[in-house]
Amino acid sequence: MSVGRLTGSGPDAARGNGARRARAERPAAERTAAERTAAESATTEPTPAKQPTARRAAAESTSADRGAAERARTERTTADRAAAESSTAEPATAQPATAQPATAEGATAEGAAGAAARPGRPARRNAEPASNVVVVGSQTGPAAPATSAPVADSGPVAVPDGGLFARYTREYVSGRDKQQVTILEAGCTTAGDDLGVGDLRRAGADIVVSLLDDDQPVTSAAIRVDDSLADCVQGDLRRVPLPPRSQDIVLCALLLQRIHNAELVLDRLVAAIRPGGLLLLHFGDRDSAAGFLDRVLPSAARRPIWSRRRPGRPGPYPAVYERLSSARGVQAYALKRELVIAERRALGGLDGTLTGPPGFLPAQKLIAWFSRGRLTATHEELLYVLRKPEDRFARIL
Repeated sequence: MSVGRLTGSGPDAARGNGARRARAERPAAERTAAERTAAESATTEPTPAKQPTARRAAAESTSADRGAAERARTERTTADRAAAESSTAEPATAQPATAQPATAEGATAEGAAGAAARPGRPARRNAEPASNVVVVGSQTGPAAPATSAPVADSGPVAVPDGGLFARYTREYVSGRDKQQVTILEAGCTTAGDDLGVGDLRRAGADIVVSLLDDDQPVTSAAIRVDDSLADCVQGDLRRVPLPPRSQDIVLCALLLQRIHNAELVLDRLVAAIRPGGLLLLHFGDRDSAAGFLDRVLPSAARRPIWSRRRPGRPGPYPAVYERLSSARGVQAYALKRELVIAERRALGGLDGTLTGPPGFLPAQKLIAWFSRGRLTATHEELLYVLRKPEDRFARIL
């Protein structure tokens, strides 16, 4: 055995000693590296934990500033819109002046204060305009009302109002467009054109008119001088054939005061009216001073009055004036026959709607004064519009 191997010297001994030192130094180096790594981790770990918190704080601050700016801009727009509205809109839609901030800086400050007091809360939206306000761009104003296009009138041509009877006749004919309307004129020689039939026919209405009168000599004379009355049927009005419910409108013009048995004649005329038809009465009032004078004056004194009102016409007619020929008589008759009085109008007397010879109106006033109110000078003649109801129990138009 060699000395070097025994004493631990030589190359092998040196290699062994080096290995042992390396093994001894490796744990120390590993411990030193581990300690250094632990120290570095202890030093650097708080930094990542703090970094997200700082970032969130910065982000929230930026969001709050942005929200405050948006609210300030929104409120500034609202203030500008309110100012424009108060200057352009009508008083009814204008907002009070104190409802909006005075300046944009005030709105900005208020928005900033609101943002600070309500962090994270969304900005308040502008109020919607009222239903009667229309918004155009950034301006507001009252909404324009909707207008409809004019509709063409499909009814008959309008006819001027020629009087009370003409108005009711026109309304009746207009309500029955494209239907034939039948009219009976009783007392046609004293009727004239009270119904305006000529105008209605020119407007396209289909109207059939029948003429009827009594058989007195003065009536025959009036028919002979007027060619338009050539188709008039004369006879005893109590017996002349009148088919029931055959007429839409019956006109009785200045007939009641000049015939006997007036109520019986009127019954036959009413029976000839269809349900819903009209009875038009025009007569001299026996309770008027003019009616009294017409009854008591002789024919020579009555003739100037007749000639003044109907020049060139035969007359005057007999003055009978039964009780039916008065306001009280017609009202009682309408109640008994279940007729509805639609309208009444007075003519002559103090109204001045009828012409007369000089001194005729003063004579009426004198008679009214002597009668102590029993006779009136306020009118001479009366016009009544009576309707025959559809239902016999109906009492309302």
